[in-house]
Amino acid sequence: MGRADERRARQHRGGRRAAPKRSSRDASTDTGTGAETGTEGGIATATEPVTEPVTGGRAASRAAARGKSAKNSKGGKDGKDGKDGRSFLRRLFTWKKILGAFFGFLLLGMCGFIVLYLMIGVPVGNAAAVKQSNVYKYSDGSVLARTGTVNREIVDLSEVPKKVQLTFVAAENKSFYKDSGVDLKGTTRGLINTLSGKGKQGGSTITQQYVKNYYLEQDQTITRKLKELVISLKVDREKSKDYILAGYINTNYYGRDSYGIQAAAQAYYRVDAKKLTVEQGAYLAALLQAPSQYDWAVASDTSKKLVTARWNYVLDNMVGEGWLDKSERDAMTFPVPKDPKGAPGLEGQTGYLVDAAKKELARQLVAEGKADDTNSANALVDKGGWTITLNIDRKKQTALEAAVKSQLTSKLDAKKRKVDGNVQAGAASVDPKTGRVLALYGGTDYFKHYISNATRRDYQPASTFKPIILAAAMEEKARTQDGDLITPDTIYDGTSGRQVVDDGKKVGFGPPNEDDSDYGDVTVQTAMNKSINSVFAQMGVDVGMSEVMKVADELGLDTEGLQAVPAQTLGTMGASPLEMAAVYATLDNHGRKVTPAVIKTAEHKDRTVEFDSPIGDQIITPEAADAVTSVLTGVVDDGTAKVSVAQAKNRKGQQVAGKTGTSDENKSAWFTGYTPGLVTSVGLFGEDTKANKQVSLTGATGLISAGGGRINGGGYPAKIWATYTFGTMGKVTKFDLDTKLGAGVKPTASPTPTKSDTPTPTPTATKSDTPTPTPTPTPTPTPTPTPTPTPTPTPTPTPTISAPSTPTGGITFSPPVSDDDQ
Repeated sequence: MGRADERRARQHRGGRRAAPKRSSRDASTDTGTGAETGTEGGIATATEPVTEPVTGGRAASRAAARGKSAKNSKGGKDGKDGKDGRSFLRRLFTWKKILGAFFGFLLLGMCGFIVLYLMIGVPVGNAAAVKQSNVYKYSDGSVLARTGTVNREIVDLSEVPKKVQLTFVAAENKSFYKDSGVDLKGTTRGLINTLSGKGKQGGSTITQQYVKNYYLEQDQTITRKLKELVISLKVDREKSKDYILAGYINTNYYGRDSYGIQAAAQAYYRVDAKKLTVEQGAYLAALLQAPSQYDWAVASDTSKKLVTARWNYVLDNMVGEGWLDKSERDAMTFPVPKDPKGAPGLEGQTGYLVDAAKKELARQLVAEGKADDTNSANALVDKGGWTITLNIDRKKQTALEAAVKSQLTSKLDAKKRKVDGNVQAGAASVDPKTGRVLALYGGTDYFKHYISNATRRDYQPASTFKPIILAAAMEEKARTQDGDLITPDTIYDGTSGRQVVDDGKKVGFGPPNEDDSDYGDVTVQTAMNKSINSVFAQMGVDVGMSEVMKVADELGLDTEGLQAVPAQTLGTMGASPLEMAAVYATLDNHGRKVTPAVIKTAEHKDRTVEFDSPIGDQIITPEAADAVTSVLTGVVDDGTAKVSVAQAKNRKGQQVAGKTGTSDENKSAWFTGYTPGLVTSVGLFGEDTKANKQVSLTGATGLISAGGGRINGGGYPAKIWATYTFGTMGKVTKFDLDTKLGAGVKPTASPTPTKSDTPTPTPTATKSDTPTPTPTPTPTPTPTPTPTPTPTPTPTPTPTISAPSTPTGGITFSPPVSDDDQ
């Protein structure tokens, strides 16, 4: 072997370049060669004297070490498994093998899909005629209603204007006329979401949605999604795009119990499908994304913004696709739908109860993953075969209806007073121990007024929100600006219009009290009794409005999207009687969360539905909840509900806690109250149904002269509450309170308000411009008491306090002001 060959051999075995070969004279002193002594390390030239062991240099040593480690490895001995220097795992998972496995699985999947494609045929469609009826029952098992007629009328696609057809394509699937009927990305996402339990699929084509609605069940399963994919491909190949689009718009659920475009056109615009405008078609197309949420008649402000944005999206897509002229689109305005009408056969309160049960069942089907979304869930319910037992107590339901009639509706006469035709009443009654909804009052008649006043949440709860502020203060152990712990005995300034202060600075908000009454220094208990706005506006800032809104959400109010600003202390958000009943039920249940449940059981031959317990976790401490309850007994015994509730003839000594509320411009009036075993919230709402807007209740019935005829929470709502509650309560009970605070455990005195109509605001002079300028308190009171400023030091300072608080350097505030309360 030449020198170059030998050097290459050394490099190969040793892993690095070998040292130059020594001369023959040096080599003759060694007794062996690397080939003989360094066999494990490879060929190497001997570099040490004969007396030393032959090592073959550093390269050879490393090679020898590798050989030994290979010999000791699991794979085998003598370095056979490590001959290329790689571990067993590295040799097992090579790129070639990984790619091979990937393509193998891909091929296997393709083969499996081909088998599925060959095996799965297009089934017979789900005709509306095969739908079964649903049976709704009271809690005692007696039948409430039986439903089964599906509101659907199939129309030919030629009867729908072409541009209206295109609104659905623009909304759901712009590539509809070009694609093969499936969206592989969307379907894959749906499969992953199903496997991971995330629910709604999303991303389906019009063809897939039609196949799901017409050919398949609504269950959210892998099998159904795979069938949907295969059948969609086949339907797209076998049927025309017009056939598929017609099926799609005729089978979808549009809300208001309407299936298909013809029923929807009648439900929302009172016209046949052939007379729909492009604007109206765009709304119906937008509606399919969330029919219950986007129904204009019951949509919240947020939902109205969302559906308007969706409507714009549809029309803009049409312009982008060249289906609509831009100038024509720019001239379009949002087509506000007509008011809804109830379904025949569900007259009176029956329709409201059935509707509430149906919505609760649909929510649960989505929550359990048995339906993709609300649309799918409604389709499952409407398919029929359900026996749904409600928690509604038939006797209490009858009693609630009778109470509303005797105390309110019998006194209304729309022919004499226009305002009487605008009065809407709603109520919800809940058992705080079990969470069962025992009675609901949705309105005069489901057939005449489709929207349920028991569950609508578009009116302000006003001062019924004040107990939530106190609950947050007690729970957070909050302190005033002066550092005093907030309790029912804490003193606040009750001056009307007093500017709210935060860390020594005015925040630009100073709400007036009702009738602009000044109360001077008052306790929190008195402020709750008299519903003093200025006190609770300051308390909200003392607690921290973010904390107040957090507690409100935990207690049961939907605060999503609401700003944590001082104006919320006046209850300016939207809420329903059922929501307010939930909040007060949690207080009644010593701070343990109550989520009202309309349904007792829902049975079906093909599926079972398990409902969560209405009683949840401890939201606030029992001490905080019970302190609020104790304070609220004062509202009844010595406050705004005294006449209607405390002095009711059939009270029989029953202990009651509650709160009144009257909103800005008298558009709503409330009383939410409770005994230890029953919570009921009653709301009155001013609604012009023709103009679809909120209006004032002032002047309704013509029987009230106070406040210019203003309808307060302490009036008709409290009277309805008392008539119903005391008529159904059974034995008299007392609250078991874990607190030493509030009117429920000790009596409190209340000061007399003084009117601040124009006493001192007009003159700009500050303090000396008041009657009796002398500092001594002797002139007005009785002769003796110079040392008696203890009983009521408030009356004299009242006028002095009001002067500096009203005009403060032109500070203005934008939040809405509540005209609250009694």
